[in-house]
Amino acid sequence: MTRIRPATPADIPTIRALIVALAVYEREPDAVKASEADLHAALFGERPLAEAVLAESDGVAVGLALYFTNFSTWAGRGGLYLEDLFVLPEARGQGVGKALLVHLAQIAVARGYARFEWSVLDWNTPAIGFYTALGAKPQDEWTVMRVEGAALAALAQG
Repeated sequence: MTRIRPATPADIPTIRALIVALAVYEREPDAVKASEADLHAALFGERPLAEAVLAESDGVAVGLALYFTNFSTWAGRGGLYLEDLFVLPEARGQGVGKALLVHLAQIAVARGYARFEWSVLDWNTPAIGFYTALGAKPQDEWTVMRVEGAALAALAQG
C-alpha cells in the first residue's frame, strides 16, 4: 500500500536523488544544479518557496511531488502548481502517481485554491495519457516563456 507523507528535512538526500532520476528520465541527466543545501533552503528555510510530499511503499520512498502556490488574478485565489512529479520505474503502474495527484488535489481543495496545474513535456505521451485520464486538460493555447542565466541578468539591467 502506498503512503503519502509530507517531506521532512531528513528527506533532502532522497528528494535530490528522485529529482536526478526525473532529470535522467526527461533526457537531461546533467541538468540538476540544485544541491541538498539549495533544496533544504527552498523547502525548509526561513521563507520556504515550495513543499514536497513523498510516496512510500513498505517504508521506502518510491515517488515525489514537489509543488508551490501560484496565484490567479482572474479567480482572485491561489493555485497549486506541481513542479515535479516522479515515480520510480519499478513502482509505476501501482497507483503511486495517482495517489500523489489525488493528495495534491485534496490539498488544493482544502486550501480553497482555484486550480491545480502543471507542465508536461510534449513527447511524454504516457504521462499525457495518464493525466488526461484523470481529467486534466491540455492548455494548448499557452506557450511557456522563460528567461534564465545571462538573459535574465541582462533583462534585470534594463
